[in-house]
Amino acid sequence: MLGQTEIGEQLRLVAGAAEETGTLTDIGGNPAFLAKLDPEAIEDAAVLILAGTPESSKTALDANPSGVLIDLTYVAEDDPQARVRAPMAEGDNYRGDHAGPQIVAHPAAIAVAAILKRLHENWPIRRAIVHIFEPASERGTAGIEELQQQTVSLLSFKPLEKAVFDAQASFAMLARFGSDAPVALETVEERIERHLASLLERLDGVPMPSLRLIQAPVFHGYSFSFWIEFGPERDEAPATPDIEEALSQEPFDMRTADLEPPNNVGIAGQSGIAVGAVTPDRNSASAFWIWAAADNLRLSAENAAIIAGEVL
Repeated sequence: MLGQTEIGEQLRLVAGAAEETGTLTDIGGNPAFLAKLDPEAIEDAAVLILAGTPESSKTALDANPSGVLIDLTYVAEDDPQARVRAPMAEGDNYRGDHAGPQIVAHPAAIAVAAILKRLHENWPIRRAIVHIFEPASERGTAGIEELQQQTVSLLSFKPLEKAVFDAQASFAMLARFGSDAPVALETVEERIERHLASLLERLDGVPMPSLRLIQAPVFHGYSFSFWIEFGPERDEAPATPDIEEALSQEPFDMRTADLEPPNNVGIAGQSGIAVGAVTPDRNSASAFWIWAAADNLRLSAENAAIIAGEVL
């Protein structure tokens, strides 16, 4: 689906696929009708948000829209003028260049950059390792449906659908997809690394962490396991309450030791990034484990809305 807005006009939604047209949805609690994508109708849009299929995004790009392009589908990522954006994780002094496409950073890159940025502002980070647990919803409706179908089939002792993952994703943790999967898990991991590197480059000395992307058997919401070493001097490392206090301001929802740690189910539909289970590493005096969760779809949408607000 494509979101379209023009200065002085109400936000309008247009569908990139014929089967999506005619749908009744809502904008800010008000009913809105999903109309057919008409390339001529988007040429003069002040802001065009690409949030559908790669095919619908290409159709919109072929119309040569004159307004600011905000791309959540990564189709315009190779444009030399494209800028990877994540207002929630960008430095206070960063000023967005709207001359080219605004590529909303991968939601996992946004969450990782935001946490590292906030902590590094208070204590220098020496190095970090992040395990990222990806939900099926990152593969769209097809991914969600395949995980659901696999779950039912396994419990019914039936053959598994494998069009999206080309592997058993239900009840399993995957380090890679099958060879016939349309998108390799390694390709997604590389995109997260590229986007994260672009975001951290704008910040003051935040080191690039080592990443590992894992496909989790969950429908929605990212989970993250951070290992962060501060230093290099031991007296530069924070204590657990210090980390909890630093991550107690927006866009974070800090779950202290007296609260249940965040999880992908509880964060569904929620804004920001939930953080908790801050635990010192028993084998390193200057390192901590941190657990986090975020609604992947909402995190991307919120950053796209902030970018649109910079223009309108």
